[in-house]
Amino acid sequence: MKDSPIILGITGASGAIYAKRFLQLAKKKNFAVELIITKMGEAVLKHEACHSILQHKKIHRIDDFFAPPATGSSRYSGMAILPCSMGTLGRVAAGTSNNLLIRAADVCLKENRPLVVVPREMPFNEIHLENMLKLKRAGAIIMPACPHFYKHPESVEDVVDTVVERVFNSLVLR
Repeated sequence: MKDSPIILGITGASGAIYAKRFLQLAKKKNFAVELIITKMGEAVLKHEACHSILQHKKIHRIDDFFAPPATGSSRYSGMAILPCSMGTLGRVAAGTSNNLLIRAADVCLKENRPLVVVPREMPFNEIHLENMLKLKRAGAIIMPACPHFYKHPESVEDVVDTVVERVFNSLVLR
């Protein structure tokens, strides 16, 4: 569904470079991306010097439940939460829908659209693992930010791209 935008949720987990590289890849491949960012996600983007990627992007307010991602009637190719804090992961698993990001993830699950959750925190405790399993059983793709080194990366961006490309492909090739 190249004509339908992708939703990118950005939370307060460290790893803003993953969101940055995802947006750059989507632009390169001519995919539209709409953003939903938590308050801590914005803070981490600024702290990790990635805030400039938000220029000229469609950003939905975290508290706007009238925004298109809040309803299954709107068409989206899917959603990635990248990076995903364990707090957000737990709220998605619980179905709280207490903000637009959680609601949009819930809509993807109920509409059988791809939802890729990229936890960036570690190590995982039992609660984290149970929440990931709950989401997996509900239809989400759980893809921890675990880069590979097969292609002999030469930069941090090369390492990050090994994760971002997998996330992107899970959304558009499904």
